[in-house]
Amino acid sequence: MKVKDTLNLGKTKFKMRGNLPVREAQWQKEWEDNDLYEQRLKLNEGKPRFDLHDGPPFANGNIHMGHSLNKISKDIIVRYKNMNGYYAPYVPGWDTHGLPVEQQLAKNGIDRKTMDRAKYRELCRQFAEEQIEKQMADFKRLGVMADWKHPYITLQPEFEAEEIRVFGKMFEKGYIYKGKKPVYWSWSSESTLAEAEVEYHDVKSPSIYIAFPVKNGKGILDEKNTYFVIWTTTPWTIPSNQGITVNPQFDYSVVEVGDKRYVVGSDRLNAVAEDLDWKNYKVVQHLRGSEMDRMVAKHPLYDQDSLVMNALHVTADDGTGLVHTASGFGEDDYNVAQRYGLPVFSPMDAQGRFTKEIPDPDLVGMFYDDANKVVSEKLEKVGALLKLSFFTHSYPHDWRTKKPVIYRATTQWFASISKFRDQILDQIQNTNFIPEWGKTRLYNMIKDRGDWVISRQRAWGVPLPIFYAEDGTAIVSPETIEHIAKIFEKEGSNAWYTHTAKELLPEGFTSEHSPNGKFKKETDILDVWFDSGTSWSGVMKLRNGLSFPADLYLEGSDQYRGWFNSSLITSVAVTGQAPYKQILSQGFVLDDKGHKMSKSLGNVISPNDVIKQMGAEIIRLWVAGADTTSDVAVSQDILRQAAESYRKIRNTMRYMLANTSDFDPKNNSVSYEDMASVDQYMEVKLNYLIAEVLKAYDSFDFNSVYKKVFSFISNDLSAFYLDFAKDILYIDGEDSKSRRSMQTVIYDVLVKLTKLMTPILPHTMEEVWGYLKESEDYVQLANMPTVTHFDNEEDLLENWKDFMKLRSDVLKALENARNEKIIGKSFEAHVTIYPTEEVKNLIDKLNANIRQILIVSELTISDNQAPENAEKFASGAIVVKHAEGEVCPRCRRTTTDVGADARFPELCKRCAQIVAVNYPEAVKEGFEE
Repeated sequence: MKVKDTLNLGKTKFKMRGNLPVREAQWQKEWEDNDLYEQRLKLNEGKPRFDLHDGPPFANGNIHMGHSLNKISKDIIVRYKNMNGYYAPYVPGWDTHGLPVEQQLAKNGIDRKTMDRAKYRELCRQFAEEQIEKQMADFKRLGVMADWKHPYITLQPEFEAEEIRVFGKMFEKGYIYKGKKPVYWSWSSESTLAEAEVEYHDVKSPSIYIAFPVKNGKGILDEKNTYFVIWTTTPWTIPSNQGITVNPQFDYSVVEVGDKRYVVGSDRLNAVAEDLDWKNYKVVQHLRGSEMDRMVAKHPLYDQDSLVMNALHVTADDGTGLVHTASGFGEDDYNVAQRYGLPVFSPMDAQGRFTKEIPDPDLVGMFYDDANKVVSEKLEKVGALLKLSFFTHSYPHDWRTKKPVIYRATTQWFASISKFRDQILDQIQNTNFIPEWGKTRLYNMIKDRGDWVISRQRAWGVPLPIFYAEDGTAIVSPETIEHIAKIFEKEGSNAWYTHTAKELLPEGFTSEHSPNGKFKKETDILDVWFDSGTSWSGVMKLRNGLSFPADLYLEGSDQYRGWFNSSLITSVAVTGQAPYKQILSQGFVLDDKGHKMSKSLGNVISPNDVIKQMGAEIIRLWVAGADTTSDVAVSQDILRQAAESYRKIRNTMRYMLANTSDFDPKNNSVSYEDMASVDQYMEVKLNYLIAEVLKAYDSFDFNSVYKKVFSFISNDLSAFYLDFAKDILYIDGEDSKSRRSMQTVIYDVLVKLTKLMTPILPHTMEEVWGYLKESEDYVQLANMPTVTHFDNEEDLLENWKDFMKLRSDVLKALENARNEKIIGKSFEAHVTIYPTEEVKNLIDKLNANIRQILIVSELTISDNQAPENAEKFASGAIVVKHAEGEVCPRCRRTTTDVGADARFPELCKRCAQIVAVNYPEAVKEGFEE
């Protein structure tokens, strides 16, 4: 027999390397084959509910890192809730309608304007379904557990039918109306846009000052050589000018410059004078904005009037204090024009070109942006242009085509927010937001937002379920809505295009507005935000096993103006309550320099590439370690750091598995009361960890979960408990109480850590679970650990906390001795401590093998006066010298009692006694050389 044969060297088949890119897919197939999602829900039947409602990603190809952050976050929550006593289903969803699909078909050479509408929409549907298939595979590969067999998709007939019903109820309550007013118009998409579909980019724009001659100054302003001065960055809107708006509360100055007089806001006078290079000007008159109400100016280019109006939206932040007003091209312009009875004037087509209504034949058919130069030149020619310059500023763009948008008055269908705004705001106050600032953000958005334009001039979407009578009257009633909804449930919304109006109306339907019985169908579709915004009805209320309102909506912070917003509006309109109890928002995924990911910058990281190289677990660990309350950084270096953390976790679990491979929790466990003090300490630390981690999970704070678990593994286990454990696990008798006590703790730590980390690292923890002796076939079918409290835990923690200060001092002294070449390894050291009275009492109270825990060969606690060469620490003085004696080949301790037992002259006295008891054959035969 050899000496090493008497050691309890741990063994395990759990591999050091996970081979995640290969093994993860195998586990996922096994989970799917065994219906693990369904099994978990069945176990939880009758338990309290938790419903996380999935915000539908748009079906447009393979996933990016933002998708990964979102879906993994949801998966962590749902897995945790299911393991912690909740019935928590997770139905994934997809948003499928809208412009991006049409754009993709256009890229493939398909022209919607030349195709039969129903056939074109069928091509859109096929494309969307192909994208869903790709994304579903990608999400599954991340390890996301969900009801993949029954996702919700906005093109599903039952979803479309429910969306129509929501529209009908809103119409019935008087919240839907048709009107002509300025909305965001994308000439590149030929459609209206919702606020959520607009993003801002810097553009270079012209900046012009224009003089409008005073035509009627109401006896207050001289009408000869007097001009109202306006400033605008959109010269193309000047031909559509109908008025000039001033603030009734402002003071205005009449300024004499040469032989002309100009009216300018007094607060803006200095800035305007500097901009227009007025060297010698004189203020000759003051008047209030209210006095200017209903004065009349002459249009500088055409023989038409421009009415002076009062409104409070005029500010003194920029411009001249007098605002050029064109009712068809601005929201404020529209509102003030309506109050003054001016018609809505918007002489522009869907592609941004001027129509023949424009009062200038030179502009007919011209693209609006090209008109800037033409209009400026015309103004200069008549002497009305005071200055032209250019400046760069932030301007709204279509988020899909990336082209500038304009405000353009068109006839659209709107949802009136003003009619139930207070009710929406009340519901926001009753909703919990994480982070808390989300409440203020959404509240202010709803408080300030105008009515929602819900119609779109596209083909691929849910048609507005509106009929028109012969006299143009819109027909929407509970009867027509329910009839259409039932048709859609059977055939899908394409039925709108494959059936005539008569076939879509209820049998025998008549209207006094159509004496000949003829009806037309609306050609516009619903805004896609109306699609996804009604998912609370089409999914949460419609499907069995789900509840309304949802416990949680979780999406990126951009959804405050998107899905959070549209869902809230439609839900409050119909049900009177918010569709969610709480909202959790996350930041955007950026590169490590804070840049948005783009192919042109070369900083795009594909989740599928990461999975092929490192495995999905590394992405999951990155998600758990990120602070998602703000923007989240990702780079190859950051992912490599996550991979290093993963290796630390994996190898620590491997070490614990190896050293409990001969441990049977049923027969070998030691009770807490019979454990060594340090083992009790680790049990208490473990239970404190469990309490903190469960609390962090409950708060959706994965970052804290990760930090606390990783700190416990790195500091409490690796750097402390498992570090000195070798001297017990390897050296003491296999069935000794000291060894079994420590194994009891390690096994308990293993089981509970495996459960705690399963929501984050399900693949790896499932692999670990296969080596444990637990009753559940899968850790995903186990429950989260519960917290155990012990009578002596407070004193125990306090004592060992104080010991850690002593240990820190000893480690510093050992490091200094190592630097001075007194020792190499700490096991070569003889440490003498000259403790303070408090430390001496502490050592007595601990009742532990301090030498063993400090991993030194000899330890002396001295009552004597410390020598001069002793190092001074808070815990006392410490002397480190090289231990005397020989190294025992079995325990590696340097001691003077090697050979004290004649039976084993090679071994120290402790090892000799252990071997004699546990290996009688060695007593007879001795050891081989």
